[in-house]
Amino acid sequence: MARSYQADEIKEKLIDILQNQKTGLSGLEISERIGINRVTMTKYLQVFAAEGFIKQKNIGNVIIWFIEDGTEQFHFPDDYFKIKSKYLEFITERSQNHAYNLIRNCLHSKAKPTKIIIDVIVPAIKSVHDLFHQGKIGNSELNLLEKIISNSIQIINLESFDTIPKKNIIVISADQKSVLLSEAASACFHADGWHVYSLGDMSTSIDVLFDLDLQKFVAKIWKPGSGMMIITIFSSTIEGMKFFSESINNIKGKFGKKLYLTLCGNVEKNSNVKADLLEEDLEMILQWSETKFQSSFS
Repeated sequence: MARSYQADEIKEKLIDILQNQKTGLSGLEISERIGINRVTMTKYLQVFAAEGFIKQKNIGNVIIWFIEDGTEQFHFPDDYFKIKSKYLEFITERSQNHAYNLIRNCLHSKAKPTKIIIDVIVPAIKSVHDLFHQGKIGNSELNLLEKIISNSIQIINLESFDTIPKKNIIVISADQKSVLLSEAASACFHADGWHVYSLGDMSTSIDVLFDLDLQKFVAKIWKPGSGMMIITIFSSTIEGMKFFSESINNIKGKFGKKLYLTLCGNVEKNSNVKADLLEEDLEMILQWSETKFQSSFS
């Protein structure tokens, strides 16, 4: 009986074979080196190409396969700590392509997208902001590093995931400082099957008409009775939390009991900020949202 190969095993062998092949190899050459028949190998190559793991180019009648420089195969959950360190190193060294390739390699290695964000990207956001507050980087470098992190998040956000129609969420940042965390949250919810409406930095919308504007927007994208809607606010200031929470609480009654408000930030005691959940930890917000959905529609 022929030996049965798993996709991960073949990926590892492909990396070993193609890493030093600058001009690539044909499917026949790959199948001979790995020891799988050509037809089976071609099917694997087509699947891996669709995933973006390998690329192909036509030279005459021959298809040549190759991988990008820096492609690696990781093993999870063991490699999360290593990835966390490498990603922060690439970020602080301003090595954009290395950082992006690392995230792609994690996805190709079947890492959970939410784990990449929670265990790798979110700690990097905190580290970069700490460097800024410590005076080790200036505004220009802060903007560059934040852009690299934002692009990393979008690599995950552009992945295709099955969406559950009853799971709806609006993600708002109350200020520019909270944008990256709100982007990270949006990508996590997207990966978990939520229909995500990411509004970005809404600080310029702070005025007396915001209640009406938000009410109109919610009415356009969601009808009460068609699942649930969560509005999640990310804010670095108590003032931002107060404004947006009051605005949302003012309209909640118009949409029934399936509209919820969650706040992410450092909420002081006796601040009189009201929400269905007040939490500093993004992972806890994700867990609470999923639990609320399961309890409502199981």
